[in-house]
Amino acid sequence: MKRITRIGAAVLAAVMLLLALPVSASAPTFPATILFTHDLHSHLLPSAAEEGGTYGGYARLMTVIKEQKELYPDAILVDGGDFSMGSLFQTAYATSAIELRMMGAMGYDATTFGNHEFDYLPAGLVSMLNVAANCGERVPAILDANYLPPEEGAEDVWAALENYGVEDYQILERGGIYYVLFGLTGYDSDDCAPNSGMILEDPAAAAQRVVDEATAECWDTYGCQPLVIALSHSGTSNGEGEDYELAQKVEGIDLIVSGHTHTTLQEPIQVGNTWIVSAGEYGKYLGVVQMDYKPNGEMTLTDYELIPIDDTVEADPEIAALVESFKTDVEENYLSAYGLTFDQVLVNNSYTFDNVDAVYDYAHESTLGNLFSDAYKWAAEQALGQSVAVALTASGVIRESVPIGDVTVSDIFNAASLGVGTEGELVAIYLTGADLKNVLEVDASVYPLMHSAQLFMSGVEYSFNTGRMIFNKVDYAMLRNDDGSYAVIEDKRMYPVVCGMYMGQMLGSVEETSMGLLSITPRNEYGDPIAVSQLADYVVRDENGTPVKEWYAIASYLQQMGGTMDEQYAQPDGRKVVYSSLNPVSLLRNANMFTYVVLAVLLALILLVLLIVRAVVRRVKRKGNA
Repeated sequence: MKRITRIGAAVLAAVMLLLALPVSASAPTFPATILFTHDLHSHLLPSAAEEGGTYGGYARLMTVIKEQKELYPDAILVDGGDFSMGSLFQTAYATSAIELRMMGAMGYDATTFGNHEFDYLPAGLVSMLNVAANCGERVPAILDANYLPPEEGAEDVWAALENYGVEDYQILERGGIYYVLFGLTGYDSDDCAPNSGMILEDPAAAAQRVVDEATAECWDTYGCQPLVIALSHSGTSNGEGEDYELAQKVEGIDLIVSGHTHTTLQEPIQVGNTWIVSAGEYGKYLGVVQMDYKPNGEMTLTDYELIPIDDTVEADPEIAALVESFKTDVEENYLSAYGLTFDQVLVNNSYTFDNVDAVYDYAHESTLGNLFSDAYKWAAEQALGQSVAVALTASGVIRESVPIGDVTVSDIFNAASLGVGTEGELVAIYLTGADLKNVLEVDASVYPLMHSAQLFMSGVEYSFNTGRMIFNKVDYAMLRNDDGSYAVIEDKRMYPVVCGMYMGQMLGSVEETSMGLLSITPRNEYGDPIAVSQLADYVVRDENGTPVKEWYAIASYLQQMGGTMDEQYAQPDGRKVVYSSLNPVSLLRNANMFTYVVLAVLLALILLVLLIVRAVVRRVKRKGNA
């Protein structure tokens, strides 16, 4: 009897213990697998790796996606935006919607808009969406919660969004898990799409609105808490950035797929209950996130991996064949007008050019920048039939380097693919000598604050001391003529200058962004100022009236070399010298008003201190004599 009583007591204690446990302990757990990419930028084909070999390529990416889906049949596949603009395939963006059709064929569930999806302007976006919607093929959902057209005056854009089925968010069920996926655009992404025609809603406010609405819908309809994923084209940098702030401000996001900044996070960032992941650009990696999900809202990240897409991965034959068919599309509908083919070799190169990271990472003369600016100068002179004093480009518009070995049309387009339409063309303007010197000061003084503003020039030789006063770092500048002679830059003289459309827009906005400290005014040949909105009227055109594209200028320049890269690009030629010195002579050489003003302020402060000290000393002496 006592034994039975002891057993009963033990059973009762066990029951009471179970009842005391939290409900979550008895809730079922589901494994969630999220496969992700971002910033693919039309890189359907592999890209040359800096250390040799290649990386990326949709056919190889498809192989790894299939392998992961064999392991995890219920995995979802998502993308964080900027799926277009970055290779020759972008030229069929508006007419063939290649990127979305490829993503559909690869099984992507959803993507979002990046800033480069608006490079073809609203009309191009409308055309692309309608082509994709009407192609009869599977395409991914496009999710966009906070970047939409104005209510009035954009009826065609609204119609295209509706035709495609663009939504704020999507609730997706896979393997017993309910996912809420939503798309988001950040502030910098909006700044990088000045001609999008869209209106940005505060990302954090929009995210919280969507999370609350979608979560409530999931509870009302399915009786569970969803796993919430933001496809955010906002970015992270050095463990911070807009997506980091988003995670801090918004409750209820479990995972942020962070695009835009081309960041590679080998380890995810945790902010509260939110995880942030990034897998680099151009399909270098397939990101894989494993989470444990409970319908009551508990989520745990259990594993994270970035799988390299490199030469060790076999190409999926079906996707490879589809890529080849789209190459034919590009050749027939775009390259044929230039008399070129996709894989046509322009030149054989024996020299190592800077990679893109090096172009950004430190101030220096770059043979890659030299090549691009020299090409712009040469092509503009060929088209205009007159000499050009200076041509320039910026690190922010250089997308890839020039490989060793055979350099193809595709390679050069990839390197100079930023911008389309008028934004991918050369413009011819005039600058006064004073403004040209200010351009050099942008390179010397603005670059440390904004690395995309490092400039590379043809037709000028200059040096700057990084230790000098801001906006007075340049201590030497001369025009360098084609015959090797030099000429003084005269402040009031007008000089013909050529650059890309993006650069022209940047030059026109320097005065505003520098709060009036630097002034650069693009002008026409008569000296009249050119507004940024008027730059399209100054596009360089050849004898047939065809606009000269930046990529074509470089391709033509290489083509005229006769098959071998010119030896002048084996090393820098001294056109830009960067050094650091505190030598007083160097600090004051060719000083301008910025240095003089600062010196005057310092001298005034020293004089004031001396006067105060003198007054104090006199007062002390008077007290001592009293």
